Amino acid sequence: MTETAAKAPAKALPKLLIVEDDAGLQAQLKWAYEDFEVLIAGDRAQAMALLRSEMPDVVTLDLGLPPDPDGVTEGFAVLDEIMALKPDTKVIVASGHGARESALQAIARGAYDFYQKPVDIDALGLIVRRAYQLHRLEDENRRLASKVDKDDKVLGRMITAAPEMVRVARTIERVANTNVSVMLLGASGTGKELLARGLHEASGRAKGEFVAINCAAIPENLLESELFGHEKGAFTGAVKTTPGKIEQAGGGTLFLDEVGDIPLQLQVKLLRFLQERVIERVGSRESIPVDTRIVCATHQDLEAMIADGRFREDLFYRLAEIVVKIPSLAERPGDATLLAKVFLNRYAKEMNPRVRGFSADALAAIDAWHWPGNVRELENRVKRAVIMADEKLVGAVDLDLAEPDQQVANALNLKTAREQADRKVIRHALARSEGNISSTAKMLGISRPTLYDLLKQYDLQG
Repeated sequence: MTETAAKAPAKALPKLLIVEDDAGLQAQLKWAYEDFEVLIAGDRAQAMALLRSEMPDVVTLDLGLPPDPDGVTEGFAVLDEIMALKPDTKVIVASGHGARESALQAIARGAYDFYQKPVDIDALGLIVRRAYQLHRLEDENRRLASKVDKDDKVLGRMITAAPEMVRVARTIERVANTNVSVMLLGASGTGKELLARGLHEASGRAKGEFVAINCAAIPENLLESELFGHEKGAFTGAVKTTPGKIEQAGGGTLFLDEVGDIPLQLQVKLLRFLQERVIERVGSRESIPVDTRIVCATHQDLEAMIADGRFREDLFYRLAEIVVKIPSLAERPGDATLLAKVFLNRYAKEMNPRVRGFSADALAAIDAWHWPGNVRELENRVKRAVIMADEKLVGAVDLDLAEPDQQVANALNLKTAREQADRKVIRHALARSEGNISSTAKMLGISRPTLYDLLKQYDLQG
């Protein structure tokens, strides 16, 4: 049996549209760009027909086109039509000597850059290739931002591509439809409230209220009233009977953030609620039954607080029937880039539509930064960068990220350092290729079997 080897399809060349009415210059420019599929148009009608049919990413445009070869009206008309039809096109306009004003006007109307006649082929080639690379980068930014769909979301809200965070979300989904108390442990800014809300929405209590309270943000003398409510006249200023957060969350979920900041005296009252499912408002002796599920979170070491006598052990075991540890953003390779694109897309629409994505150095800086403030820090930096950015692409300078520490932390020997580096690079490549093994292997410059071996060796398959 004879098999015919199928040839791999040739890689499509990027398309370059040259709008120029000089036949000699048309030929000269066409043969100057072997790495492009060159399209030629001599007037506005041909240019717009090719734009619609071929959708080139980059266009070089002579402003002096017929029927106004000595002016710029026809050239500007072509530019305006291109910007209206395909505004992401990088248009490079030609200007003669002394026509800088026209070139600057073209930039103001949406052109990417300009070049002077007579044409320097090499100089124009640099501009064309730079324009194409910028278009490709902007397109990748848009594609990745738009890809943040249900495949990248867990619990309906949490955006992640990291196996560590997916495992956290799956754990929460498994316990959502039980009534066990869940304690979320993680640093500030890791998304504890988002996960708590996701738990609520995945549970049978989703039709009830989700009520959140930050125990560290409320003074001790007011926290009891906030949680349990108060009767009219219970204290100065209590002008009416007010239900507390536990009652408000009846039939739903109460999220107690920074539960380690609850004072000892109030811990006793909370323990009684968890044991008996009844509460007493401040200033009342009436017991009120309440069906509320408690989800809590803290960044503190509660076991150390128990040893110091600052947190009740019996309350801890009531609150921590299920303990979920949330990884920091630095422990979720690829998520910083994924989330940064989401935040940029969101804030650019609201505050600076000119911004279209991140530059290559910004993406590298986001990847390398250790994010001590976690997702909250990332969101704040991206929001500020979008507001302050002067260019279409946010750069590392806009993000105000210092140079990352290049030393391998805690590496005891060369083997350990190599393993740490391998893990980091592999996981970033997986994130960049969205989990595609073939693309990841190609990116890393290794074969697929080698990549599978490394994934197994470093336990990166989950």
